[in-house]
Amino acid sequence: MPERSPLERELLDKAAKYLPGGYTGNLTVRDDLNFLVQRGQGSHIFDVSGNEYVDWLMGSGPMLLGHAHPAVVEAVIKAVEQGSTFFATNEKAVLLAETLVDAVACAEQVRFTTSGTDATFQAMRAARSFTKKEKVLKFEGGFHGTSDYALMSVTPSAAEEFPQAEANSGGIPKAIQDLMLIAPFNDLDTTSAIIDAHHEELAAVIVEPLQRVIVPQPGFLQGLRQLTAKYDIPLIFDEVVTGFRLAYGGAQEYYGVIPDLCCMGKIMGGGYPLAVVMGRRDILSVYDPAAADADSFVSQIGTLNGNPIACAAGLATLAELRKPGVYEGLHETGSRLRQALVDSCAENDIPVRMCGEDAIFDVYFTGHPVVNYRDTLTADGQMMGRFNAGLLERGILKGGQKFYPSTVHTEEDVDKTIQAFQEVVPTLRG
Repeated sequence: MPERSPLERELLDKAAKYLPGGYTGNLTVRDDLNFLVQRGQGSHIFDVSGNEYVDWLMGSGPMLLGHAHPAVVEAVIKAVEQGSTFFATNEKAVLLAETLVDAVACAEQVRFTTSGTDATFQAMRAARSFTKKEKVLKFEGGFHGTSDYALMSVTPSAAEEFPQAEANSGGIPKAIQDLMLIAPFNDLDTTSAIIDAHHEELAAVIVEPLQRVIVPQPGFLQGLRQLTAKYDIPLIFDEVVTGFRLAYGGAQEYYGVIPDLCCMGKIMGGGYPLAVVMGRRDILSVYDPAAADADSFVSQIGTLNGNPIACAAGLATLAELRKPGVYEGLHETGSRLRQALVDSCAENDIPVRMCGEDAIFDVYFTGHPVVNYRDTLTADGQMMGRFNAGLLERGILKGGQKFYPSTVHTEEDVDKTIQAFQEVVPTLRG
């Protein structure tokens, strides 16, 4: 169990006093394991007390190159010396836009924003403006950030019948429920029936091509692409997580399906606040006052849109990811870790389903196949909590749901994590 210094205990008390719930809204851990990060280096982070952790959370995904990567640090320092932000189009934003269009199959143009939440919100708004329609279909359990539209049926009770939406946050106007339709992920028949019935009012379909860690079944994304094309409904891939992780070209390269729009963030910003909407030129023309009429023009002003510091970090990150062997090594690290966790559970007769891809994955403690959100409800959430806490007690930081392998995790990191699996898994039935 990591020990806490007087300074860290004092800061934790201040966090409880000054922050709602004592945290910044993201990671929560058991009270006796609570800690404050002071710094990160490579695949490890260090708390204020000096305790060291092997980090598989990696900032919830963006730190694919690890913390404080030398190339990114150098690029950021040089950029800072030239000015932090301008509220005007800058050189680095143009260069990053060019790099993104070269990398991502669906991208003809790019609109920068600062977060995945804003990118998905903007993509839905652009599609509404372009089609002159109002409703959007999303998939139950899919997470597209924290806008009112996105927080429909993220963690629903599963009592509603499709396509009825259920709000999963306070403060959302009830009228929003009527604008979102919900379908089950990996169920093309039900999805097809919903789209057939509502295609005349659908502005877009938005989907995580890899939903959280649930892999698309063979033919699902291809069928969804064909179905939306049939009715000229823009298909939006939310690749905030999968962009530059599954492959350099994202999930659309990895799975071979090209959407009309996609949203990316996390990795492409190198750990800085940056995200994008990319896709068809005709749809993104709604952001161009010279191309859109008064009814269709979308105003998207943001103080930090295309921020030069974030763009510099993004350019440096993507340059590293283009080097030979990067993705082969990433997938190899994930594959070894995944197999070890499955083996450990099998040896201890713990029912488990491994979900995801080698570059991003986790388990559900259930014997039931997991192909959609409702299947995840069969999993033992308390067991998952004990698993995550047991790892943290041993200096392994995972977070709530997902392992994020990086290019800098070493064999020693993997070995230490596997050793923790072997110690924690036998205790899970307690």
